[in-house]
Amino acid sequence: MDPKTLSILFLGLLAGVVGGMFGIGGGLLMVPGMVLLLGFSDKQAVGTSLATILLPVGILGVIEHYRAGNVDLRVAALLGVGFVFGSFAGAALINQPFISKNTFKLMYAIFLILVAAKYLWDVFGKK
Repeated sequence: MDPKTLSILFLGLLAGVVGGMFGIGGGLLMVPGMVLLLGFSDKQAVGTSLATILLPVGILGVIEHYRAGNVDLRVAALLGVGFVFGSFAGAALINQPFISKNTFKLMYAIFLILVAAKYLWDVFGKK
Protein backbone atom coordinates (compact mmCIF):
# COMPACT_ATOMS: atom_id res chain seq x y z
CA MET A 1 0.00 0.00 0.00
CA ASP A 2 1.39 3.42 -0.91
CA PRO A 3 2.22 5.99 1.82
CA LYS A 4 -0.59 8.39 0.82
CA THR A 5 -3.20 5.63 1.13
CA LEU A 6 -1.77 4.64 4.52
CA SER A 7 -1.90 8.30 5.63
CA ILE A 8 -5.53 8.56 4.58
CA LEU A 9 -6.44 5.34 6.41
CA PHE A 10 -4.58 6.47 9.53
CA LEU A 11 -6.27 9.88 9.48
CA GLY A 12 -9.65 8.17 9.16
CA LEU A 13 -8.82 5.82 12.03
CA LEU A 14 -7.65 8.68 14.23
CA ALA A 15 -10.75 10.73 13.41
CA GLY A 16 -12.91 7.70 14.21
CA VAL A 17 -11.25 7.18 17.59
CA VAL A 18 -11.51 10.87 18.49
CA GLY A 19 -15.08 10.99 17.15
CA GLY A 20 -16.05 7.96 19.20
CA MET A 21 -14.50 9.44 22.32
CA PHE A 22 -15.52 13.08 22.02
CA GLY A 23 -18.15 13.27 19.28
CA ILE A 24 -15.81 15.20 16.98
CA GLY A 25 -13.53 14.21 14.18
CA GLY A 26 -14.42 15.82 10.88
CA GLY A 27 -14.13 19.52 11.53
CA LEU A 28 -11.48 19.39 14.17
CA LEU A 29 -9.29 16.58 12.91
CA MET A 30 -9.99 15.35 9.40
CA VAL A 31 -10.22 18.77 7.77
CA PRO A 32 -6.90 20.06 9.15
CA GLY A 33 -5.34 16.63 8.53
CA MET A 34 -6.37 16.60 4.88
CA VAL A 35 -5.14 20.19 4.39
CA LEU A 36 -1.84 19.83 6.24
CA LEU A 37 -0.92 16.22 5.47
CA LEU A 38 -2.58 15.51 2.13
CA GLY A 39 -2.47 18.91 0.43
CA PHE A 40 -6.25 19.28 0.00
CA SER A 41 -7.76 22.74 -0.39
CA ASP A 42 -9.80 23.85 2.61
CA LYS A 43 -13.13 23.50 0.83
CA GLN A 44 -12.16 20.15 -0.70
CA ALA A 45 -11.27 18.88 2.80
CA VAL A 46 -14.64 20.00 4.19
CA GLY A 47 -16.54 18.34 1.35
CA THR A 48 -14.56 15.12 1.68
CA SER A 49 -15.08 15.09 5.45
CA LEU A 50 -18.84 15.47 4.98
CA ALA A 51 -18.82 12.64 2.44
CA THR A 52 -17.15 10.46 5.07
CA ILE A 53 -19.94 10.96 7.61
CA LEU A 54 -22.74 10.76 5.05
CA LEU A 55 -24.10 7.38 6.17
CA PRO A 56 -21.92 4.68 7.69
CA VAL A 57 -19.29 6.34 9.80
CA GLY A 58 -20.84 6.60 13.22
CA ILE A 59 -23.01 3.51 13.41
CA LEU A 60 -20.70 1.33 15.50
CA GLY A 61 -19.87 4.21 17.84
CA VAL A 62 -23.57 4.99 18.19
CA ILE A 63 -24.36 1.37 19.00
CA GLU A 64 -21.71 1.29 21.73
CA HIS A 65 -22.82 4.62 23.20
CA TYR A 66 -26.48 3.49 23.03
CA ARG A 67 -25.64 0.28 24.92
CA ALA A 68 -24.01 2.40 27.61
CA GLY A 69 -27.11 4.62 27.85
CA ASN A 70 -25.40 7.65 26.33
CA VAL A 71 -27.77 8.33 23.42
CA ASP A 72 -30.95 10.38 23.61
CA LEU A 73 -32.70 9.17 20.44
CA ARG A 74 -35.27 11.98 20.43
CA VAL A 75 -32.60 14.67 20.63
CA ALA A 76 -30.45 12.83 18.08
CA ALA A 77 -33.36 12.68 15.63
CA LEU A 78 -34.13 16.38 16.05
CA LEU A 79 -30.46 17.31 15.71
CA GLY A 80 -30.28 15.10 12.62
CA VAL A 81 -33.11 16.99 10.95
CA GLY A 82 -31.38 20.27 11.68
CA PHE A 83 -28.05 18.85 10.54
CA VAL A 84 -29.47 17.77 7.17
CA PHE A 85 -30.71 21.26 6.35
CA GLY A 86 -27.86 23.03 8.12
CA SER A 87 -25.13 21.12 6.30
CA PHE A 88 -26.77 21.95 2.97
CA ALA A 89 -27.00 25.63 3.90
CA GLY A 90 -23.44 25.70 5.23
CA ALA A 91 -22.03 24.01 2.13
CA ALA A 92 -23.97 26.39 -0.13
CA LEU A 93 -22.73 29.40 1.86
CA ILE A 94 -19.08 28.41 2.08
CA ASN A 95 -18.91 27.77 -1.68
CA GLN A 96 -20.02 31.28 -2.60
CA PRO A 97 -17.42 33.31 -4.52
CA PHE A 98 -17.40 36.09 -1.91
CA ILE A 99 -15.90 33.70 0.66
CA SER A 100 -12.24 33.65 -0.27
CA LYS A 101 -9.70 31.11 0.90
CA ASN A 102 -8.46 33.56 3.55
CA THR A 103 -11.98 34.37 4.73
CA PHE A 104 -12.66 30.65 5.07
CA LYS A 105 -9.43 30.14 7.06
CA LEU A 106 -10.30 33.07 9.34
CA MET A 107 -13.82 31.76 9.97
CA TYR A 108 -12.47 28.31 10.73
CA ALA A 109 -9.73 29.64 13.03
CA ILE A 110 -12.27 31.71 14.99
CA PHE A 111 -14.48 28.63 15.36
CA LEU A 112 -11.57 26.56 16.70
CA ILE A 113 -10.47 29.32 19.08
CA LEU A 114 -14.00 29.66 20.48
CA VAL A 115 -14.28 25.91 21.03
CA ALA A 116 -10.87 25.81 22.71
CA ALA A 117 -11.68 28.85 24.87
CA LYS A 118 -14.94 27.25 26.05
CA TYR A 119 -13.18 24.07 27.11
CA LEU A 120 -10.33 25.95 28.79
CA TRP A 121 -12.87 28.08 30.65
CA ASP A 122 -14.70 24.95 31.80
CA VAL A 123 -11.47 23.50 33.17
CA PHE A 124 -9.71 26.57 34.59
CA GLY A 125 -12.30 29.34 34.84
CA LYS A 126 -14.74 27.81 37.29
CA LYS A 127 -13.55 27.73 40.87
